[in-house]
Amino acid sequence: MATSQKPMEDAMRHKITEALAPTSLEIFNDSHMHAHHKAMEGSTSAETHFRVYITSDAFKSKMQPARHRMVYTLLKDEMAAQGGIHALQLRTRTPEEVEKANAKESA
Repeated sequence: MATSQKPMEDAMRHKITEALAPTSLEIFNDSHMHAHHKAMEGSTSAETHFRVYITSDAFKSKMQPARHRMVYTLLKDEMAAQGGIHALQLRTRTPEEVEKANAKESA
């Protein structure tokens, strides 16, 4: 079996998909833009900084902080791991919120 070139991203995708059944999931690895930061000195990981856009019904009737806690809880092992996730930027929306935003943009 081939080893993934993106084990952290793959783990994130798997956990989010399993737990939140997203209608849309985009994961952007921004690690290359932060490699020069002092905190990243000595890090050999190329998967430390991510932007994650999740659209899921699981977020219905939850405020933004609760949504983010759901994702942080899912990814706690990846965030605690040596060379793991150092920064995580989240955009968590319901399908209705995406629809509303799209309607607003095209108006």
